[in-house]
Amino acid sequence: MYNSDTPSRAELPTSKQLVRSTIAAALAALILLVTIVLPAEYGIDPTGLGKVLRMTEMGNIKQQLAVEAEADLVASSDNSMAPEQAIGELLPAASTINAPTIEPAAVIPNVVWRDEVVITLTPGEGVEVKLAMVGGASAQYSWVAEGGVVNYDTHGDALGKSISYEKGRGVAAAEGELEAAFTGNHGWFWRNRGAADVKLILRTRGDYIELKKAT
Repeated sequence: MYNSDTPSRAELPTSKQLVRSTIAAALAALILLVTIVLPAEYGIDPTGLGKVLRMTEMGNIKQQLAVEAEADLVASSDNSMAPEQAIGELLPAASTINAPTIEPAAVIPNVVWRDEVVITLTPGEGVEVKLAMVGGASAQYSWVAEGGVVNYDTHGDALGKSISYEKGRGVAAAEGELEAAFTGNHGWFWRNRGAADVKLILRTRGDYIELKKAT
């Protein structure tokens, strides 16, 4: 057994003291609610103290995040429709669907090239290939750099005339149609700026007199 000190009646708080303590606690809680909780949680700042303490901004962020979370929840619930249900809503009844007509596969003709040039470019090496063409004539081309990329310049020249059609840096392949702006030589210059050899393959066809290679 042990002895405990039991307070006397005189030491106990009176009813008035209890009421005052309760009111003080309630006022303190109200003050905390208005100055701290409302600004920090809901962005509501009736006293302006929350803005000074930068708690209103925190509350606004929380409310924005809550709105975004609710929007995401609604979007996810809309997308949770079973695939069978979604397809059933988009498609008509099975009895109204006609069997599709099966068409024979289209036959894609192979491209027949007139000339093909294969050139190996060492690091730093350049090469030029030209087509002798009459003004207004056109030629189709396709080239690819295997093992790396090249810089190129598509241009044309004749006595007293020159033109640049297109330029590129670090290109692995290109294709298109070259139309001669005037009678003369029209074609490409490639240079390998890489550290390894590049195999360049050029294929051409169309209205040109001859293909010439110059280094």
